[in-house]
Amino acid sequence: MKFSWKKDLLYFSFLTVSLLFPSLYQNAFAQEKDTTSLAPVVKEKPFTHTSKGFVFTTADEKFELQFASRFQFRFAVPDDQDPISFNDFKNQDVKLFKINRARLKIGGHAYQPWFKYYFEYELGQSILLDFRIMVEKWPWLKFKAGQWKVEYTRERFISSGEQQLVDRSLLNRTFTVDRQQGISVYGNLNGGGAANFNYWLGVFTGTGRGTRVNDDSKMMYFGRFQWNPLGREVPFSGGDVNISQKPAALIALAGITNTSPYTRFSSSGGGNLSGFEGTNDGQYSVKQYNLETAFVYKGFSWASEFHRKNIVDNFEDGGSTTLGGFYFTAGYFPYQVLNFWPKPLEIAVRIAEIRPDLSISQNRQKEVALGFNWFFAGHKNKLTTELTKFTFEDQSLPQSDELRFRLQYDVSF
Repeated sequence: MKFSWKKDLLYFSFLTVSLLFPSLYQNAFAQEKDTTSLAPVVKEKPFTHTSKGFVFTTADEKFELQFASRFQFRFAVPDDQDPISFNDFKNQDVKLFKINRARLKIGGHAYQPWFKYYFEYELGQSILLDFRIMVEKWPWLKFKAGQWKVEYTRERFISSGEQQLVDRSLLNRTFTVDRQQGISVYGNLNGGGAANFNYWLGVFTGTGRGTRVNDDSKMMYFGRFQWNPLGREVPFSGGDVNISQKPAALIALAGITNTSPYTRFSSSGGGNLSGFEGTNDGQYSVKQYNLETAFVYKGFSWASEFHRKNIVDNFEDGGSTTLGGFYFTAGYFPYQVLNFWPKPLEIAVRIAEIRPDLSISQNRQKEVALGFNWFFAGHKNKLTTELTKFTFEDQSLPQSDELRFRLQYDVSF
């Protein structure tokens, strides 16, 4: 067999270049491949973990699924529930430990980033708490339908995992309207500077969580108007964990009108306050309003609510009762002025009072609480301790007091 030295030399040179400079060989063929490509290559977007939990997003970002869970462990003595009557003040030392909340949260968007959805399920009690869809294409005009906590009170609307103290104040049971089914329109009107406003308007069945129909032809109507005088919104979250470098404040007025068998609402649905035991359809006509303030700046936070609630019993000769109440709460991260104070440790105080009947000035219930939060990862992982003193005053009964201690660990994944 004969070999041509010229051909051998040419072959050897090509092989050497290919081995020493492979990128030249690859680029030559890559360029040829690109010229015949029919469609661009889209990289798959992997899942991530954010404050909303595990987030799965499609490559075109038209669909997103957020998956999160939250657990709340609580120790309390002598009791965990706020006293609501004279008999609730017991002279016994009862220590309890419980898994207070075990939540599963699923949210995200579908088809478009502004078409959103959200579900929340309580695993411990097998209760579907929230289910809603939101159309949030424009900041000034948004829509919502389903079941959720009505934005009537800031304290109730803030998640239980983002409260400043172990739980909400003494006022919550009396004045919240909790979760309702219905529709709402809301948005932010930003004219620049102090011309910054939020609004919420809603129509609901007015019979609480889990009910699909109204008891009569009268619906629950809700409105909230909020002014943000410093041009920034105060987040629906307790405290100022992020140490805001610019101040934010709000002044809000909210109102509710409803006719139903109920005078109070909770996560369990509709119920009645003490002294209102009727359960007839349309028995109680309730009108109430709430004046709120809130402020955050450099680790300091402030919030307050002032309530009035009128209840008319339509089956008992038109009897009318007006209730009142207020609370003030404040928190601060002292490490900013005290070198020895741990950076993750927040101190918070709360004062609350309820008057179950404004016509009887001697009847009132009071709460004074002192709390500490140690934030491992903001509100998503924190330890809270609280010491609360309750005072019960009734013109026909002796005064009674109770001192309660609670310790709580709250973690989200």
